[in-house]
Amino acid sequence: MATVALGQQAGPASSAITSSFACSLHRASLRCVSVPCFTQGVACAGSALWGLALRLEVEKQRSQGVVSNAGRLRALANEADAVVDSESGRGCRVIHGKCFVVGDNIDTDQIIPAEYLTLVPSKPEEYEKLGSYAMIGLPAQWGKFIEDGAMKTEYKVIIGGGNFGCGSSREHAPVALGAAGCRAVVAESYARIFFRNSVATGELYPVETNGKIWEENHTGDIVTLDMDNDVLVNHSTGKQYHLKPIGEAGPVIDAGGIFSYARSTGMIASTAQ
Repeated sequence: MATVALGQQAGPASSAITSSFACSLHRASLRCVSVPCFTQGVACAGSALWGLALRLEVEKQRSQGVVSNAGRLRALANEADAVVDSESGRGCRVIHGKCFVVGDNIDTDQIIPAEYLTLVPSKPEEYEKLGSYAMIGLPAQWGKFIEDGAMKTEYKVIIGGGNFGCGSSREHAPVALGAAGCRAVVAESYARIFFRNSVATGELYPVETNGKIWEENHTGDIVTLDMDNDVLVNHSTGKQYHLKPIGEAGPVIDAGGIFSYARSTGMIASTAQ
């Protein structure tokens, strides 16, 4: 499954994920629930069970017609907003917060200029520093992704246009965005290598839209990205957008990247404890 996820360009829905409920159970087994988003492998068992119970109740009410889809999304957003998120929020399929909006053809030189590629992401201090330079090459028209003097961005989601991540092949591009605190990019289409690097590193969810939604959204809008139901809700405008499923790439990113996924599925031996 990992080979398929990394060998294909972002595109139509995959049949690998049969239902959002099944995915919730899978992630609960990894000790990371969708709402609230606890750090994978850190949340206590009681919190994980609470999150699963919450989702079971929402799904039950939804099946009984008590909670509409829009009402369910509002409930998810409220839960995400009410609970203090973890520092990373990795592996969580519901992401709530401010969005940063850009247009077409955002290339890797704009995401992270070549002069910063000497930083080594495997070193914690350099990983953090790499994140502080994310999107520093953007034209001024798009604004600042990270404020002067800050190490992290306030934007959890990037909304972009077509061919996001084009240009030179550099793994540092999705790594820099992830290190900055961004959890997902929602774009019309992706450069193939950027999509693959996002999946392989597990730094970002590269979600594909069904049109140029970046033209209808604005930097600073509050959004909820619900990848279990393939929808983006802009709470600032009240608009809702249906997205293409993340497909087989999702479980790889959930696990934290291709190597973590391979270990968790027994494809390669786990590192010695």
